[in-house]
Order: sequence, then structure tokens, then C-alpha cells
Amino acid sequence: MDIGDTAPAFTLPDETGEPRSLDDLVADGPVVLFFYPLAMSAGCTAEACHFRDLAAEFGALGATPVGISTDAVDRQAAFSRKHSLGYPLLSDADGEVAEAFGVRRRITIAPTKRKTFVIGAGREVLGVVKSELNMRAHADKALELVRAGR
Repeated sequence: MDIGDTAPAFTLPDETGEPRSLDDLVADGPVVLFFYPLAMSAGCTAEACHFRDLAAEFGALGATPVGISTDAVDRQAAFSRKHSLGYPLLSDADGEVAEAFGVRRRITIAPTKRKTFVIGAGREVLGVVKSELNMRAHADKALELVRAGR
């Protein structure tokens, strides 16, 4: 999945169990879809909290952060509550969406790569952020990409 590609359509449950489709999410503006390996881990917590800390800036641009991992709905709910994240966390329990986006790994310790996609109208991929080790890079670079697209 790269810039200019059309992101695959999907519907997954969020942390409340509510089904969320990518089409519905992008109808309200750009979506910053960030894949992370494991809710509650130190790195993923730092990444998710940085997205939370920049939520007002994303919101001012009409963009919505959306986290996605293979964690179950109840774990996503606990993660969101514990850190007051305030944006959707989607449960891709079987890893099919991760596979479609090219971020699925075959190891169970870290089942997905840490990768972020900025997705606009028509599910067009407007930008991609890759970094396994810099937890702040995803939100920072995604915010730059959203700003550049305005």
C-alpha cells in the first residue's frame, strides 16, 4: 500500500464493539489509520498517547486518528480507558485488514508492523509513515501530511 493507492474497504468493531467502516470514517474527513502491534505495550502506549496529545490539532484539520491492531475488543477498550485516548481503536482480530494493508507479520509477539496511512476521500492513500522504533514519528509526520493536503 503506497501513496495514490486505494485503501481496501473494511468494517471492524471498535473498542465499544460498534462496527466501523473505512468508508464511513473518511466521509467525515481524512483518516490517520495507524497500525500498532500490541495494546498496552510500552511502545504502543507511547505512540497512541502521542496521537491523543495531538488530537486537537488533527481535529482542527478535520482529520481523525484511528488505531488498529489484532487485539480483541475488550483489550482495546481497556487500552482506550486507561489512557483516555478518545479516538476509535479497531480490533482486527484475524489480521485480515493488516494483511490487506501489507503490515501483517507471521510472528505472534508483534503480529503487525508499526505503520501509518493517511487516507482521504475515496479511500485514497495520501501518505505513509514507517518507523518501528520512533513512537512519536507516526503522529508528527501524519500531522504534517494532513496539513500539506489542506
